[in-house]
Amino acid sequence: MTDIVKAIILGIIEGITEFLPISSTGHLILANRYIAFSEMFTQKFDIIIQLGAILAVVVVYWKTLVPNKENSLDKSFSIWSRVIVAVIPALVLGALLHEQIETLLFNPFTVAVALVFWGIVLVVIERRPMTTKTDSIGKISYTTALFIGLIQCLAMVPGTSRSAATIIGAMLLGSSRLVAVEFSFFLAIPTLAAASVFSMFKMGFNISSSEFLALATGFLVSFIVAYAVIRYFLRYIGKHDFQVFGYYRILLGAIILFFFLFNTK
Repeated sequence: MTDIVKAIILGIIEGITEFLPISSTGHLILANRYIAFSEMFTQKFDIIIQLGAILAVVVVYWKTLVPNKENSLDKSFSIWSRVIVAVIPALVLGALLHEQIETLLFNPFTVAVALVFWGIVLVVIERRPMTTKTDSIGKISYTTALFIGLIQCLAMVPGTSRSAATIIGAMLLGSSRLVAVEFSFFLAIPTLAAASVFSMFKMGFNISSSEFLALATGFLVSFIVAYAVIRYFLRYIGKHDFQVFGYYRILLGAIILFFFLFNTK
């Protein structure tokens, strides 16, 4: 399999999974067991394709996030100030625990357990009556934003899903499903950007021309696929809940657990 084909496949996986509550990191860890580059370049590649997915959010929500004729400075500040408050816990804990988490938890077994556990949580939450108190991001209190940020830190365990953690946290704290999803999208921008920049500086930027081509391909594919997924997801949540994602997580996690615990070959 050529590096370009690998880049396309992994870019598709990242684009599909980054903003759905099913764990992009978990899927990439599993995919990298069978489709990967060298160990060091694989880490760089996974970071760069995340940036492609982040760019998709910026493009989709440009008019919401940036002051313009349709969106006042106050409205943009209202969103970004809450996002900044919410990202603080991840920045602090990520800087302190990044190496330990990567060393101890980045493995298929952890991914499988997290997929199943949070899949069950997602199904249970969607089956219980929910009281919606917040119908716009501007109405999220700064205290609530901080708590959502703390809950997001659970996603440092691979397989949990940053998207799932923030969506579940926001809904439990009274946000509507749409507000929870959009806040999760916006919170992804500084969270993933900071993690990516930190990791890239740590690993260095030395790459060959062939590696650059693979990075560019993965970035572009991730951006295109993530853009399409975000558009679809926003339409989907208008008529459906998240139970299907919970069941998917449980099924995938169970298959992985069965394979790694009972495969004797």
